[in-house]
Amino acid sequence: MRMVLAAVLSVLASGGLAQDVDAGADIFQHFCAGCHGATAEGDGPMAPVLLVQPANLTTLSARNDGEFPIERVAARIDGRDPLVSHGSDMPVFGWLFEDEPVALKLPTGQPMLTNRPVVDLLSWLQTIQE
Repeated sequence: MRMVLAAVLSVLASGGLAQDVDAGADIFQHFCAGCHGATAEGDGPMAPVLLVQPANLTTLSARNDGEFPIERVAARIDGRDPLVSHGSDMPVFGWLFEDEPVALKLPTGQPMLTNRPVVDLLSWLQTIQE
């Protein structure tokens, strides 16, 4: 509990969170590109066998009135908002990314607890928006 409180307080005090875009790109290529494709356009080698086709992740902002849906995307990645794609939940990597908890500051100003790899992945995804 103290770690969580410290994470929230540190982000609220700093007004943001240091992000590693390069680490996010590496995480994407290792864990996500198989379904979403190397360029995140939903055309990965596993896409043809999935019941629900992977989203084009380069258009997340465009499909959300120009705003990157950070809370929704984080929840999809860490399993708070599950998606059934091939008969079971999307490969939810939140458990695999477990790390020291960090608070991600949402556009509303509210903190959302997640972990460093998810924050890095989100920061990379924001850089590839069309």
